[in-house]
Amino acid sequence: MIDEAAEREAALRPTVEMETQAVIDTDNPAARKAGLTLEEAECIAAWEFEIARTVERADRGQGRLREACTQDVVETASRTARAAFDKRAASVDPRFDPVDPRERLAREELAAVNQEAARLEAGLANGTSRAALARQLAERVEQGRSLMSASLAVVEAEQTRPERVVDIARVGDVQSGEVSLEGEVTQLFEHTSQAIAQVGLIEDDTGTIKFTAWKRSGVDPVRVGERVRLCHVAKNWYNGRVSVSLTGWSEVEWVG
Repeated sequence: MIDEAAEREAALRPTVEMETQAVIDTDNPAARKAGLTLEEAECIAAWEFEIARTVERADRGQGRLREACTQDVVETASRTARAAFDKRAASVDPRFDPVDPRERLAREELAAVNQEAARLEAGLANGTSRAALARQLAERVEQGRSLMSASLAVVEAEQTRPERVVDIARVGDVQSGEVSLEGEVTQLFEHTSQAIAQVGLIEDDTGTIKFTAWKRSGVDPVRVGERVRLCHVAKNWYNGRVSVSLTGWSEVEWVG
């Protein structure tokens, strides 16, 4: 005797393939919406919309961050390149000599910079003048650094900068665009340029070289017979001969 109820139950029992397909359909968002009420479908749609919007906001945020970082890198590189260009240009044309950054500081900022420069001068005791230290501090403060950060940067620069004085005969062999040399001022020339403070010759045991001090360099004048050290002077070439120029980055130190 055939049990019709048992046969009906067996016929309705899902096969393994049917159960597998059911799992797949359940995990498929498109298939999952089938058979849902309108309220359930709207909830799922709202949930998916929020996920998509969150991902979009995250992508936009990362894009803005990348753009901001790129802009900072470009601006920093541009300032560095511009400063290097100004240094080279100032060696041959006083119009490019930089304006003293101290002139652009507020009175309170300038007072703090001068006070810090005095402290650094006493602490470093390496011969760098207070005015030169103040100028370095002002340049960094003007770029947006705090006075403490600027002070640390100046100390590091002063401790690591090359102080090697080269023989005058070897000035032309130095690879960098700036040199430091020491010698006796042997001659000063008459000149008619309003942009020039002094033109003369400086000599050591190895040779003689011409120097030009631009008015905007702000360095103190020298006299014939004085022994001086010219620091961070720019090299120039004319008709195969090398000379040096004192710019806003240069310093004059009197030796003995």
